[in-house]
Amino acid sequence: MREASTPNAQRPTLNAQPLPQVPEPQLIAELLAIGLTTGFLAGLLGIGGGMLMVPFVTIILTNKGYPAEYVVKMAVATSLATICFTSLSSVRAHAKRGAVLWPVVKVLAPGILCGSLVGSQLAVALPGKVLSVLFAVFVAFSATQMFLNRKPKPSRTLPGAAGTFAMGGLIGLLSSLVGAGGAFVSVPFMTWCNIKIHDAVGTSSALGFPIAFAGTVGYVWAGQGLPQMPPGSIGYLYLPGLIIIATASMLMAPVGARTAHRMDIRPLKRVFAVVLYMLAAYFLLR
Repeated sequence: MREASTPNAQRPTLNAQPLPQVPEPQLIAELLAIGLTTGFLAGLLGIGGGMLMVPFVTIILTNKGYPAEYVVKMAVATSLATICFTSLSSVRAHAKRGAVLWPVVKVLAPGILCGSLVGSQLAVALPGKVLSVLFAVFVAFSATQMFLNRKPKPSRTLPGAAGTFAMGGLIGLLSSLVGAGGAFVSVPFMTWCNIKIHDAVGTSSALGFPIAFAGTVGYVWAGQGLPQMPPGSIGYLYLPGLIIIATASMLMAPVGARTAHRMDIRPLKRVFAVVLYMLAAYFLLR
């Protein structure tokens, strides 16, 4: 059921003054910091940045007085929209190094589009607290995957067209639920199928766009007509946050991609995993 049909008496109410039409300098600085950090990590690790964007945008909007029932979904929608831009910048840098497997992208992308559209509609139907718990579980799972270094069987390859399409659907569904670019599933899946880690990261950056685009459309559509949204919002999409974070992310994603091809990123993933565990704990405790 869409939230627009909720009785007025049960709708979330603001407990602070609305955000100004133009974000104040402190808010701009906070969003810029998120954008620079997530853009670099998008290029370095092949992630869309949602694992950092969603919790920190949630914190920022919560501190501005907006109800939890809205802010998590707004953070997810804004994260997905930002990934549309970040993934394009990141994939361009990886493609220059021949690290994007376009045949794999062509097979996975249709399933991802279908899964993303379904996942975004499911997410807006869930209570904000349930979505917070789902995000915490997702972050903890992603962190655990970064710690593990399992070796696949040498003979294992990608499944057939039907199996790969189904896997794409799962990646899209999970990603649109939590506002991520899908690398938390796609990179382990591809390396499990004996695709080299750098090629898996580069291919994952290309898959981020269809995930993010379909999910963003779903959140914008589902959030139409909601009351008491921040100025500049389109559905659940917080447009000022999108503009600031996306601009900074696109500047830093190529830097992260260049760095990824000069180093072994596995030790860095373990450090990042510790940060993710801390963020998962925050979402569970809030």
